[in-house]
Amino acid sequence: MEFLTSYDGTDLAFRTLGDGPPLLCLPGGPGRAAEYLGDLGGLSAHRTLILPDTRGTGASGTPADPASYRVDRLVADVEALRHHLGLDRIDLLGHSAGGALAMLYAAAHPDRLTSLTLLTPSFAAVGLPSDTGAREVIAARAGEPWHAEAVLGYDGMRSATSFAEAARHRFAFEPLMYGRWDAAARTHAAADPAQRSLPVSEHYYADYTPDPEALRRRLATLTCPVLLLAGEVDLWPTAAASLFPDVTLTVQPGAGHYPWLDDPAALTATVAAFVTRADEHRTDDRRTDDRRTAA
Repeated sequence: MEFLTSYDGTDLAFRTLGDGPPLLCLPGGPGRAAEYLGDLGGLSAHRTLILPDTRGTGASGTPADPASYRVDRLVADVEALRHHLGLDRIDLLGHSAGGALAMLYAAAHPDRLTSLTLLTPSFAAVGLPSDTGAREVIAARAGEPWHAEAVLGYDGMRSATSFAEAARHRFAFEPLMYGRWDAAARTHAAADPAQRSLPVSEHYYADYTPDPEALRRRLATLTCPVLLLAGEVDLWPTAAASLFPDVTLTVQPGAGHYPWLDDPAALTATVAAFVTRADEHRTDDRRTDDRRTAA
């Protein structure tokens, strides 16, 4: 585990895993420590994964001001980590609520990105619903033996007025989050309470009011390529590819909200190929710029 001190004196923890060019991976939850990402299904064989714990989660410190857990304020922590790593540009990946943070970072610092990968992301930060069509996805899984109990859990979470209240329904609801409710999925789901900071969860979107038009205008001018990876049976279907000018939309068959667990090889192949192409494209552009300068 490595540490840096962010803009307000809060110590932030991150770990690096694997080999190859760096890929900064923002965890979701919101408020879940990056441990749940594992090695993203073996992606660490192709990239050095940089896995930060959001302030207040995992090994990261607790800030004096809990309002700094808010998603738009966390952009400054991402920028502090980029600077600490000495990277002029980064390949950035965000999962779930971390995808919302990644979009806000892209809007604020577009010149710092080589590529942006949004892995089953939330679009709450840009003012768009992330659960359009969720009932259809749930209905399509009615043949599963756990279905009736999971629907009750889903309804309980939807009616909850706090993350603490929602947590009481979480394990019943969890089968809907995975493409397969097998032993690996059960182990992954059971680890959630110990990895999650409810104060971070509660503050992540609290008092945050997006400016959808301004954010969409900024994202519409993003020059780096974007990969939008959705799971075929993800409870929160992705339907916002039109936000980005250079986007690849990939739907992973049979995958839920954690596609690296449902089909590690497919997830790894898709993301590794995308970030490699993005880096090669960036290198080609830099060479062209150098030739123009020399001329």
